[in-house]
Amino acid sequence: MKFLDVFGITHVQAPVCTGQEWSGSATAKPIECFSPVDGKKLGTTGSASTEDLNRVIATAEKAFLAWREVPAPKRGDVVRQIGDRFRKHKADLGALVSYEMGKSLQEGMGEVQEIIDICDFAVGLSRQLYGLTMHSERPEHRMYEQWHPVGVVGVISAFNFPVAVWSWNAMLAAVCGDVTIWNPSEKTPLSAVACMKLAGEVLRENQMPEGVMSLVIGGADIGEAMAASERIPLISATGSTRMGKAVAKTVAGRLGRSLLELGGNNAVIVASDADLTQAIPTVVFGAVGTAGQRCTTTRRLIVHESIYEKTRESLVKAYGTLRVGNPLDEKSHLGPLIDRGAVAQMQAALMSAEQQGGKRIFGGEVLDGPAHLEREVDRVR
Repeated sequence: MKFLDVFGITHVQAPVCTGQEWSGSATAKPIECFSPVDGKKLGTTGSASTEDLNRVIATAEKAFLAWREVPAPKRGDVVRQIGDRFRKHKADLGALVSYEMGKSLQEGMGEVQEIIDICDFAVGLSRQLYGLTMHSERPEHRMYEQWHPVGVVGVISAFNFPVAVWSWNAMLAAVCGDVTIWNPSEKTPLSAVACMKLAGEVLRENQMPEGVMSLVIGGADIGEAMAASERIPLISATGSTRMGKAVAKTVAGRLGRSLLELGGNNAVIVASDADLTQAIPTVVFGAVGTAGQRCTTTRRLIVHESIYEKTRESLVKAYGTLRVGNPLDEKSHLGPLIDRGAVAQMQAALMSAEQQGGKRIFGGEVLDGPAHLEREVDRVR
């Protein structure tokens, strides 16, 4: 696990970072990090307290006053440098994401590439913060619109995309003059630590203040406190629909703003004239990508009756070629589910389908292999 050494991740990791400075008790309510691949322990991180969160918010508020005065193109250049730093460490971070979360190495690498891509996109936007200029009915006057940053942005992310979701929010916020506080899933905290190490290096090299990008690792109480805090005007949360409803209600109750990316019940429709050589690979990847743990995962297939039998036969054949195994092995198509709770949910879903008249035609059993270690985590996302 050399990728842990590359990012300077210690065996016992502090849970709070404001860019360069790490703090918080590394042993308070410890979160033990195990790989779902083989059950090996990656390390331990502490859980931040609400007092830790309040200190981070105060630091972020102070940083915002300085960061918003940095010209947008200069903010974009800092983001460009962050993207370059992730380019340099794509292989190691991709491997860490794969090993800590369980997604295939190709998907782990792809997720880091999404960080790089959003940095490139944000750099361009840093020179496109346009506003309209309008005629006024008053002589010798003109009207114009100007966009202003909102302040502190809270980012709550889920385990299935442990690094990309943060970057989508943090990099766009950065070029707009906003600062971010990230609360990652406690199922994948070390990937978040690695991201903060890389971003922190760039912020330090550019002599940016503490608090432009911050990290707070903790349980549900941290996410709930962020959603409730009037000092965080915008909350971006990714997770289950149940979590999203709770966040939306809390944020709306204080007239805040929220961005929610939640679970789906996605269907693919296969028409009578569909080209199955294209449709089948699309359906299979949509269903098994990230071991089916995506908001965009294909959960239902609606097939025209005239090609139903052919589609079913093609799907069974395609699923028979999939290789389930260690996601760090590039020959594996998919790795394990994140934990035993996810396995239980899968089995319950299959049982429910059968009780409603469904018939299992391929797979669905729990494979033998290194056991997931039980996680003492009960969180809505």
